[in-house]
Amino acid sequence: MRDAGALATGLAGAVGGQRPHLLQFAGGTYASRVMTPRGSTAVTGLELMTALHPATRASEPDADGKRHSEHNPGSLGKDPVDCAPCEAPDGHPLLKDLPRFNVRGPAEKLFEEAYDWARPLTDDEWLRRNLVGIDVNMAFAAGANGLIVGLGAPTHVKNPVFDPKVPGSWLVDLSHVDLSRVKVGKEWVELDGSMLPSPFTPKGERPEGPAWYATPTVAYAVELGYEVAPTEAWVRHENGRYLDGWYNRLRDAYLATMADLGVDAALPPGDFLAAMDGYRGRDPELAIVVSAVKATVKGGLGKLRERPRGEGWRPGEPWRALSRPTWRPDIRAAVISRTRINLHRKIVKHAAFTGQYPVAILSDCVAYAADGESPLDFLPYREGKPLPGGFKLGVNPGLVKHEGTQSVLWGEGVREQFNAPELNLARYIKDGTVTDQDNGE
Repeated sequence: MRDAGALATGLAGAVGGQRPHLLQFAGGTYASRVMTPRGSTAVTGLELMTALHPATRASEPDADGKRHSEHNPGSLGKDPVDCAPCEAPDGHPLLKDLPRFNVRGPAEKLFEEAYDWARPLTDDEWLRRNLVGIDVNMAFAAGANGLIVGLGAPTHVKNPVFDPKVPGSWLVDLSHVDLSRVKVGKEWVELDGSMLPSPFTPKGERPEGPAWYATPTVAYAVELGYEVAPTEAWVRHENGRYLDGWYNRLRDAYLATMADLGVDAALPPGDFLAAMDGYRGRDPELAIVVSAVKATVKGGLGKLRERPRGEGWRPGEPWRALSRPTWRPDIRAAVISRTRINLHRKIVKHAAFTGQYPVAILSDCVAYAADGESPLDFLPYREGKPLPGGFKLGVNPGLVKHEGTQSVLWGEGVREQFNAPELNLARYIKDGTVTDQDNGE
């Protein structure tokens, strides 16, 4: 296998400073459970996608008994394809002739990103003792599982009928979706919409008009009980579950390593929380592998929309990553969209059943006000069983763990310190440490 230092490159300090023999052990375990590192974990994450779906395969024998290289169905092929203009990041060659080159609003640019949302506490929440954070395990991996994504180039369609089974980008007005009255399953429920983030924007703000969305986002508007009428779309008729094998490989690596650290998938909620407490200290080598697997997920998805890396690049010019078949910002957007929607769905079901609303959300971490210090103090478990479709404690991707607990007084002090009543407390709830640098000071 390659130098274990290659693995450390993508861990952004999580592995840095570790003793060489720890890195060597971690690299060997990572190689056997994921694949031989190809450099950073981000590069390895992308290479794993291609390794599981090679661009070509051997054909059936021809009349002379010879086999030839042919396109491998289910792969991204060997040639890159252009993204849709709305999916192109600023500076992309597709945009160079537009009058508004780098100034595009929601109706011109697809913006599917993870949550960064918070709100002021209510009077009732101020009377609670604590803020308790829960974090979704391998959230973006879970978002990729079973997701139908485009395999080929997009097709432009005017006034399309929305089809939740067709991956693509849709220009549609979702400002009419009212979170105070939504469908949960087959039943309409009344909620306090002002206490919930919009599922359609990363900042949780209600859309003000037409905007571009990936298929999972638009499908969720329909699920909530509202009609949608796209005026334009870029759809991909050649599609498939390209990321399933990738997800399975990384899930298995993660679960096997966590089991080695004493966190088994079959543990009941209380035992799971106890097993997670200090699990990294039980075996530093295996803890490195866990960090590497997580970094492989996020880094691999990030590489799908890799930006220019210097090299004298100027806006409007192509950059090196565009020559890859795996430069696919639409796939990245679909995974992030589905991950955000999965989280919002759980938040809505939790609110409908308990009347509790999140105080802050950062990516895959959600903070609630509670009297106790444990997630079990506010998650509605009954006889060891979670709310169906809600948050469930466990180590599997998509389930949640305890991220951290801080007092409500801590939250009040932090927000007063920075004179920011809506400072995102989920960002700091793990250990309570806040620095000026965190807040752009």
